[in-house]
Amino acid sequence: MWVADNWKDYNVLDCSRGEKLERWGDYILVRPDPQVIWDTPKKSKGWKKKNGHYHRSSKGGGEWEFFNLPEQWSINYKNLTFQLKPFSFKHTGLFPEQAVNWDWFSEKIRKANRPIKVLNLFAYTGGATLAAAEAGAQVTHVDASKGMVAWAKENAVSSGLADAPIRWLVDDCVKFVEREIRRGHHYDAIIMDPPSYGRGPKGEIWKIEDNIYNLIKLCTQILVPNPLFFLVNSYTTGLQPAVLKYMITTALKDFPGTVTADEIGLPVYSTGLVLHVTAIAAGEMGAIGVVRDGKVYMYETPGKRHTADTEFDISGLKSLPKVSILYFAVDADPELLRFAASRARGIVIAGAGAGEFSESYKRVIGELSVPVVVSSRIDDGIIIPD
Repeated sequence: MWVADNWKDYNVLDCSRGEKLERWGDYILVRPDPQVIWDTPKKSKGWKKKNGHYHRSSKGGGEWEFFNLPEQWSINYKNLTFQLKPFSFKHTGLFPEQAVNWDWFSEKIRKANRPIKVLNLFAYTGGATLAAAEAGAQVTHVDASKGMVAWAKENAVSSGLADAPIRWLVDDCVKFVEREIRRGHHYDAIIMDPPSYGRGPKGEIWKIEDNIYNLIKLCTQILVPNPLFFLVNSYTTGLQPAVLKYMITTALKDFPGTVTADEIGLPVYSTGLVLHVTAIAAGEMGAIGVVRDGKVYMYETPGKRHTADTEFDISGLKSLPKVSILYFAVDADPELLRFAASRARGIVIAGAGAGEFSESYKRVIGELSVPVVVSSRIDDGIIIPD
């Protein structure tokens, strides 16, 4: 396992009962973690001195509770500075465990003895982009979210890399790679951290199980003959290291080098143990769920099939009310809800992660007079009960 143990401004203080206690610079947060299935005593003083607590909801998603926590603050990792802003579904804008990847490829870039062009796909708020640029690479940063790219630029300014050779692009990653193939552009290294599910800026659908292998194969067409590295990171349940290794090995079989695959973890201060962070699928799990430590954890499989059969009597229905279906994105304008509500008798928010949506959405929903249904776009993984 690769352990991200070089942080000074961040550490996991403790973890128990589905939550982890973290120090982010001067502030302490409590956030849910589905892998923390043990019930150990919460002895750390931080549990009672937290500045922010993300509470999961039994209906899916959850909400933040703040205690003297600023809207934004920063932490450092070596020469990099990141702006943190707690937002929907427990996130802060940074995944600290990725620092172990930053260190790995930064050393390779510094020792390459040649100019290095890096392509960072699904680049989020720019952690890998800035690490590569700080190591001396020319970086192309691609993400489908305009808000995330703006946040990454903010991190670049904070890190003193505003003038670094970084190309910032809001684009669908697959379509961008296809265009780069037609243009004849090539890269010395590629980084990707694809989501389980997502949409591009023009509604392009991404589902990792269906698209990841084809994207990796496409990327081989824009690699130089002797690439420096090709890094794929995944949190998706089911894509354990062995699966990623098999995909990369077969897709990159015509290139020199070796493929390794492993897990990533964070050290836990209270125990000296390591908390696995990447999504790992256990072989003993069945199709319905799994029993761990005497507790039942169900898979997120549909409760019933979508058929014409229903327990409701619909024989008397002559017409159906108009319903607006909205696809949610983290940086979507909540005014869309008001617009949709003015033209329909109900709203369905589709594709909202694990049932989560932003605080601004919640405020507007509370003002509406029409019913609102939130559906999850996560179709697998374990449901952790509250």
